[in-house]
Amino acid sequence: MEIKEFGVIILAAGKGTRMKSDTPKVLHSIHGQTMISLVLRCASSLFGENIVVVVGHKAELVKAEIDQQFKVSYALQKELLGTGDAVRAAIPFLIDSIKNVLILCGDVPLIKKDTILEFVNFHIGNSYDISLFSVHLDKPTGYGRLIFNNKNELVSICEEADATPEQKDINLVNAGLYCIKKDFLVYALDLIDTDNFQKEYYLTDLVSIAFKNNSSIGCFLGNDPDEVIGINSVSDLKKVELILTKKIVANIQ
Repeated sequence: MEIKEFGVIILAAGKGTRMKSDTPKVLHSIHGQTMISLVLRCASSLFGENIVVVVGHKAELVKAEIDQQFKVSYALQKELLGTGDAVRAAIPFLIDSIKNVLILCGDVPLIKKDTILEFVNFHIGNSYDISLFSVHLDKPTGYGRLIFNNKNELVSICEEADATPEQKDINLVNAGLYCIKKDFLVYALDLIDTDNFQKEYYLTDLVSIAFKNNSSIGCFLGNDPDEVIGINSVSDLKKVELILTKKIVANIQ
């Protein structure tokens, strides 16, 4: 099934320094399948060829792997200046008829088709300008924390590196997946700056921009944190392999 007027951007440009390997992060394998192929298999089953993969580090290796199985468009992030910059690079490659954009991460390989469909329907059904995927984590270290005001309105996402000790205690986190109206996305990307600890263009800044702009913000709550585990290290990879092994065994029994 394809969802009309929806395009997908998959972020796959990172080096993956903590993987301690020359192999691009998204090309590391889980049960014989690369991370990026797992994400693409899920996305293409819903959106067909309306997919733009943002490549950067060792781009030709990543493209060669993808081209064996999928037909997608590519955007090159020339300098690794953050997730906001990566999405900006992809915008010109979205076809004109696209009205909403789903943003996925190439290093979050356990996301399921049904979950993505539920997330997309949440976004479309409520006509939000931007919807983000959130989960509760017992140990939220490394994830952006969701910041609400006293009216229970989502006002921003604070990245780990910029968080205060109080904010680090928040366990409702951003999973890094978004649905965004294309018009709002194009508008808001021009307002992102690098005024943060890492001096990068954070895609998470879109939430605070939306709040200040009185744009509508949806916060989708996922019920399985395992689906949105991001792989940033060898230990993360082993953790995901174990989870997938258990799922495979459960399906056999």
